[in-house]
This record gives sequence, C-alpha cells and structure tokens, in this order.
Amino acid sequence: MGKKFICLDIGGTKVLGAVFDENNNIVFKSKKKTKVEKGVEKVEEKIIGVIDDLINGSGIKTEEIAGIAAGAPGVINEDTGEIIFAPNLPWRNYDIKSIIESKFKVPFFLGNDANVGMLGEWKYGAAVNKENVIGIFVGTGIGGGLIINNKLFSGPRYLAGELGHMVLNTEGPFCNCGQRGCFEAYASKVAITREIKVQIERGRDTVLKDLMDDDSIIKSKVLKKALDQKDPVALEVMDRAVYYLAAGTGSLVNIFNPDMVVLGGGVLEALGDYIIPQLKRHIKRFALPAVLKGTDIVASKLGDDAILYGALALIKDRVHE
Repeated sequence: MGKKFICLDIGGTKVLGAVFDENNNIVFKSKKKTKVEKGVEKVEEKIIGVIDDLINGSGIKTEEIAGIAAGAPGVINEDTGEIIFAPNLPWRNYDIKSIIESKFKVPFFLGNDANVGMLGEWKYGAAVNKENVIGIFVGTGIGGGLIINNKLFSGPRYLAGELGHMVLNTEGPFCNCGQRGCFEAYASKVAITREIKVQIERGRDTVLKDLMDDDSIIKSKVLKKALDQKDPVALEVMDRAVYYLAAGTGSLVNIFNPDMVVLGGGVLEALGDYIIPQLKRHIKRFALPAVLKGTDIVASKLGDDAILYGALALIKDRVHE
C-alpha cells in the first residue's frame, strides 16, 4: 500500500479536504461549512470532522497517512504551526498543530492560504519550472504569493506576500484592514459588491438587484450571469475592477520582474475568460514595456484545488520517506 496525504483548505466559509495518493491524484474529497460565528471549538470540530470523513470515506488506515497539511487565512508561523492572527476566523495565537497531531498521531503542517495556493500552482499547476512567479488570488479579498529564485518567499516573520494591501491611492476607499486605497479595496469581491450597491442605491436599473443577497458579498457565479446578460452596471463595475487589477499587477511586475503572473481565486475561476484579455490590454499602461515583455500572465490551472495541492507540497517537502 502506498502512502496517502490528507490536505485541507480552511476558509472563512468552508473547510475543504482531499486525500491524495502517492501519484498526486485526488482519491476522495469532503467539505463542511466552517460556522465561524460559533467560535473556536466549533471551527476545530469542523476541521476534525472533515479529516475523519476523509479517513473513513476513503477507507485508509492511520499508518498509511504520510502527513496532514492545510492552508488557512491569516498570519501563520510555518515552523510551529501556530496561527498568530486570522482576520476572518476566531483564532489568536492558536496552536492547531498540537491539537491535530495529538488526535491523529500524524505530522501536521500549516501555511498561509495564498502562499500554499502559490506553492500548489508552482509545484503542480500553471507555474511549474518557473523561477520567479507572482500569484494574485482574487476572492472576497486579494491574497498574494511570491516565488523568488525557486523558493516560496514568506519573509522573516511569515508576513510577506500581502499584495492585497499594497496602497494604490492614499485617499481611496477604506479597506477592511483599516488602511485606505488598498489594491483589495478596488479589485476584490468586497470592492465589487460595494460598488454595485452604490449604483443600486442611486436607482440604476440592473439585474443584479434581484440576483444579489442584501447583506452578503456577491457570488462570482452571480456576476458571471449578469455579465453574460450584458448588464450595464455589471459591465461598468467589472471594467473598473479589472482596470485596478491591472494597475496593481503592473506595479508588481515592475518591482519583481517575474517570469510569470498567475491569477487565481474564485473571481478568476468564474470570470477568467472575461478578465484576463482585458487585464492584458490595461496592464500596458502600468508596467514598463521591457519588464512586461518576458512575463507570462496566465490563469490558475488548479483553480479551487490550488490550496489542496499546495498542502500536498508542504507534506512532501517536509516528510522524507
């Protein structure tokens, strides 16, 4: 029997898990809602529940498991597996590693979700064999990951790659981080939702009025539906978001001179065919021609599974059979 790998994507709304075989194939998957509002114990219960489901559902024995790994949002000490701070989860200085290892008696590894997603794309996805890569993941917020000289760069305190909090305009809209004019405040789902609501409140006629829930962040598939119907508000708001996405991406290309930019996350997953051609057109305004020339701009290959594949890479990097 070959070794199996249990990989998790822990998010603010869901915990997604997969069992990989030793040939890097997903053999079983499970998903549960995170239920963040119910507190630390409930989230912990959901994570353990997903791991139990993966073990029972795939029929593997504990001794077959080479390791368990996860990507989670927030500031994470990758050496100790401690979550120092997570903006959308009820965790402060939380030692999840000890909890998982004492329950399952298997090594557990943890990294920031955007970094882990970048690792997945670099090892198994769109950026294989590229030495310098920028990953920009557009979802509720904007996450980033950096591969520099063939190595994931997370900085001396595991805080590097917060690309979403690069300031594009010091007097711009407020971001959830407290700063004004962040990249995330212009080009994330939070920003897109805010802009649509402003237009609806102004009395604009749009199909989005009926498709959106009042209080929640817009779903990517709802945006796609409105764009497919050529809804004027959806088109305007997305054009603006893509313009700022190009401005942020162009600045990063100028700074890092990468071989490749990988664009991922839920928004790209749903709307990549619409976003990438426009982004490539706009970016010429913001990136130096000589720097842009050698940079491939591509969509994520692994999509929703990027973090799962990155978690697989974490285990394979750290468990030497």
